[in-house]
Amino acid sequence: MKVLIVEDDDDAAAYLARGLTEAGHATDVAEEGEAGLELALDNDYDVLIVDRMLPRLDGLSLIETLRRKERQVPILVLSALSQVDDRVKGLRAGGDDYLTKPYAFTELLARVEALARRKQSADFEAVYRVGDLELDRLSHTVNRAGKPVVLQPREFRLLEYLMRHAGQVVTRTMLLENVWDYHFDPQTNVIDVHISRLRGKIDKAFERPLLHTVRGAGYVIRADAE
Repeated sequence: MKVLIVEDDDDAAAYLARGLTEAGHATDVAEEGEAGLELALDNDYDVLIVDRMLPRLDGLSLIETLRRKERQVPILVLSALSQVDDRVKGLRAGGDDYLTKPYAFTELLARVEALARRKQSADFEAVYRVGDLELDRLSHTVNRAGKPVVLQPREFRLLEYLMRHAGQVVTRTMLLENVWDYHFDPQTNVIDVHISRLRGKIDKAFERPLLHTVRGAGYVIRADAE
């Protein structure tokens, strides 16, 4: 699970990040609202933990902006404000859950994991299709034009991520973080090698390529050849 923590209290943010990391989850931290909004718009997170009182852009405004932009990532609101009206405002702004401070970390973790399960259940697609290419996430099989394509586990994960974002340019940073779980650039050609192998398996024997390089930006998989 990948979680974004938007919290301006350094100690509180470090406590949350450490606890979530120890529970096996990846975390990013933003110390103010505008930075949190930018991260939330530029990355795919399973859950956001947003403090209500933030500098530069308050938590409720951050959430309302995400919802206006049709970002449906689950959001847990953290706040010292515990009145019913405060909780109602948080939920009406677009929050999915509301937890008041102080809180027990075990309860926060349970709520975050419940929100992630709800999202996964709503978002899960068993089969991705782009043109005549089909990837079955349950059987871990890939076919193009009815012919099986044999992929190694990392190649399957790479193709799954590309097809999940079909029609969108996927950057090298996105691939490093979501396919290789790197949060830094190892300065190797690992992506180029795997893209080349994948292209050879899904495109080489077919007239119309599906996997395209967008020079200076990244890669995109699409059915058209524009």
